[in-house]
Amino acid sequence: MASGNQASLQDVQSRHCKFLSYMFYQAVRDHKPVWMLEDMRTMEYFYWEDDASQRTYSPSEALLYAVVHNHLPYAQYLLSHFPEEALKVPGEHFCYCPSSAPHLAMAVTYDRRDILGLIISIAHKLPSLNSYINRTGCFHLEDGKTPLHLACELLRSETVLILLGNGASPRIEDSKGLTPLDVILEQMWDSKVNVASKKLCLDYLLLFMPNPRFKMQKVLREHPEHWTVLLGEDKFNSLVGKVPPSLYLQAMQTILRTLPPSHFPKSIQELPIPQALKPLPGLGKLPSTKEMVNVSP
Repeated sequence: MASGNQASLQDVQSRHCKFLSYMFYQAVRDHKPVWMLEDMRTMEYFYWEDDASQRTYSPSEALLYAVVHNHLPYAQYLLSHFPEEALKVPGEHFCYCPSSAPHLAMAVTYDRRDILGLIISIAHKLPSLNSYINRTGCFHLEDGKTPLHLACELLRSETVLILLGNGASPRIEDSKGLTPLDVILEQMWDSKVNVASKKLCLDYLLLFMPNPRFKMQKVLREHPEHWTVLLGEDKFNSLVGKVPPSLYLQAMQTILRTLPPSHFPKSIQELPIPQALKPLPGLGKLPSTKEMVNVSP
């Protein structure tokens, strides 16, 4: 009888905890004030009874919800007050690989560019997150894609430029051996939809990719008529290695290699060259860590 009562009590506690967890999720979704969310997140009632080490929401887990629901003030608070904790990989019940960057991937997926800028600013400041922007997703569930792969897959051209300018490598391959350039070229090969966005992503990738090597190069060589019409003769010949890239592209590649990622895009905007030559059409200024708003609970 005692064991039955204990099991019943545990079941009630579990349901109560799930209810409180849903309340917190709803509160983030409804953009409740930061002080209210922090009160809810840190309440002892939000701790599991059976395992005190499994708390319902850590700063990292709370940041995921802030990204998904675009709660910018809460994301600012978590990143400014718990920078390392907020960007840790969430607990095991969130099913993320320990070497992934789920917050960055979520910001790309949901097109949260303001929060993306905050995350990148913090990553530049913390030595422990030196390679954060190039972390790959789970090879079993996410095909080993980097945030740059995702941005190319979703044709988010401004996000592609933000990531590249802040140190994302266009040469990393996913589990299929595809670089972000392959991702764009595959989409160009498969469909004629959103051609302008695909070309813009392609141009941004080439700015940061001298001597490109990519899997789709074989397809380009086997179908020159198709690709010449799509890309133009000069770009096609450059991609298949018949001619060097244009002088403008070579010059920009050289310049971009000398600019520190932590100062992008300000470093581009300050270049003493005509505005028309700067690869930043419509790209706003990314926030720096100093510009992050400290929202007190």
